[in-house]
Amino acid sequence: MPTTSTAPSIHPVHTPEAKHVLKDPYAFPLNDSKLHLLLCASGSVATIKIPSIINALSAHPSISIRLILTTSASAFLADQSAEQPSLAALAALPHVDGIYLDEDEWRDPWTRGNKILHIELRRWADLMVVAPLSANSLAKMASGLCDNLLLSTIRAWDTTGLLDPVREPPRPNPEPAENGVAGGEGVLHWGQKKIIIVAPAMNTAMWKHPITKQHIKLLEGEWGVKNGGWIEVLKPVEKELACGDTGVGAMRDWKEIVHVIEERFGLEGVDLL
Repeated sequence: MPTTSTAPSIHPVHTPEAKHVLKDPYAFPLNDSKLHLLLCASGSVATIKIPSIINALSAHPSISIRLILTTSASAFLADQSAEQPSLAALAALPHVDGIYLDEDEWRDPWTRGNKILHIELRRWADLMVVAPLSANSLAKMASGLCDNLLLSTIRAWDTTGLLDPVREPPRPNPEPAENGVAGGEGVLHWGQKKIIIVAPAMNTAMWKHPITKQHIKLLEGEWGVKNGGWIEVLKPVEKELACGDTGVGAMRDWKEIVHVIEERFGLEGVDLL
C-alpha cells in the first residue's frame, strides 16, 4: 500500500482479475465541498441497476460517488450487455471517483503506517448505500463477519457517532461562517451517526426464510435509525424475479433508491419518468 495519500496515479488495470480503474485509491478528500456517497453492491442480479442509479445521480454535480463491489457483484458487470457495462465503463460515468474490489485492500504489501482501505472509505463516506444486499451479505452483516472489503467497511462503521462526525450538506456557494470556517466544507456534528441504507434482494424462499426474518429484525430494531441506530432498510417488493419465480424478494425500484439518496442528502429530486 502507498505510505501517503499523495501516491502517484494508478493506471487502468487490464488483468482478468481486476478490469477497473483506480486513479489514486487512497486519495480521500474530506473537505472538497462534495456529498460523499459510498455505493455498494453484493451478489444479486439487481447489481445491474447500479449504472442506472449512478446516471440518475449525475444530475447532482455536488455528489462524489465511490463504489464497492463484491466478487459476485462484479460478475454481473462484465460488459455482457448494454445494461451490464464493464467496470472500466462504469468508472467513466459522471461523478464516479473510484471502484473498489476485494483485491484493492491488498494490492501492495502492508507495512506499519500505511492506510487501511476500508477505514479510509468509512471515514470518507457521508452515506453508505448497499443496493443490492444479497442474502449471503445480509447474514454476514447481521453476524458481524467481515471477510471482504464491503463487509469490513460495514463492520468498521462508526456506530457511536463519536469517531466520524456527520457533516451538514455543503452549500454550493460557501460563505464564511461566524467562526470563520468556510460553510461549503460542511459543519461537523459530533455524536450524530452516519447511516447505512441497505436494499435487500433475493429469491422469495430466501426472503421468507426464518433466519432472514431474524436478520431484518436486528437491522430494523436494535440497529435501526428509528431506534437511534445507523441502519435503514428498504425492504424488497413483489414481482417476477430473475429466476422465474413471482413473489417478494426483488430489490426496490432503482428510481425509489435514487429518491431516498436525494432525500437523505437534502437534494431536490430529479424527475426520472
